[in-house]
Amino acid sequence: MDISVVIPLYNEEESLKELNDWIERVMTSNHFSFEVIFIDDGSNDDSWKVIEELSKSHNYIKALGFRRNYGKSAALNEGFRVAEGDVVITMDSDLQDSPDEIPELYKMIKVDGFDMVSGWKKKRYDPFVKNFTSKFYNWTTRVLSGIKLHDFNCGLKAYKLEVVQSIEVYGEMHRYIPVIAKWAGFRKIGEKVVQHQKRKYGVTKFGLDRFIKGYLDLISINFVSRFGQRPMHLFGAIGSLTFFVGFVIAAYLAYAKFFMAAYKMTERPLFYFGLLAMLIGTQLFLTGFLAEMVSRNAPERNNYQIKTKINIKNT
Repeated sequence: MDISVVIPLYNEEESLKELNDWIERVMTSNHFSFEVIFIDDGSNDDSWKVIEELSKSHNYIKALGFRRNYGKSAALNEGFRVAEGDVVITMDSDLQDSPDEIPELYKMIKVDGFDMVSGWKKKRYDPFVKNFTSKFYNWTTRVLSGIKLHDFNCGLKAYKLEVVQSIEVYGEMHRYIPVIAKWAGFRKIGEKVVQHQKRKYGVTKFGLDRFIKGYLDLISINFVSRFGQRPMHLFGAIGSLTFFVGFVIAAYLAYAKFFMAAYKMTERPLFYFGLLAMLIGTQLFLTGFLAEMVSRNAPERNNYQIKTKINIKNT
């Protein structure tokens, strides 16, 4: 199969038939073999009924329905699990992503050899707040990840099947899938300017809570990608340095007490600063040690992504 189109959705009953017909026109005109995977993220409208009706007359449709709303990351992760196409395309269900982009995205994966291609909505039709926060996060993510993309959170993306089978998307991490892919060892990440449509039906699911969640997720993914399997390298280093600073302060005060002047060490604010530094340093070191013990005993501690094998049988 050439292409799997993974579409997460939440309360988008008006747009589903139009989107499906549009995808079908593009696929048939380009002679692609394909499947469309709808993931209903606990919609409380008639989205699932629409999908059921579409599936009766279109045998290329697969669908998963969550019992409740888990979020876009969960929907994508489950869609990736069942995708079978050589190239996996993700797009939003609100008709703001154009299926006409699919042939070029497919070419960039199959012919140009990219592991992943992210869409760039250069001209956006979103509210000002959403545009502003998007630009801020994109700039921050570029700086921290080293991936030169303009639009990390664009819903329209293309992947090699191997990529989606090698990554796990959870929490609110769908915003940073390119970072997750790079962390998994897929470094040929491209970008394509895509057409952004004005919303035709329904309302945006964007809320101000994304501003906080996105910031926290960015910190989390950078920490996990760098220190997830070696937490002692972070906490141990900071803890040792902090303890050393406190120890130097304590040693200086002890020397001053006995050889320089007669005063009470506890009367100097520097004494309490040194004591605090040693206590915090000890706590940070122990935190790193305990985290390292947890990491070393995790069942997936030795799960590595193997790209190729020669004369090695699976065991």
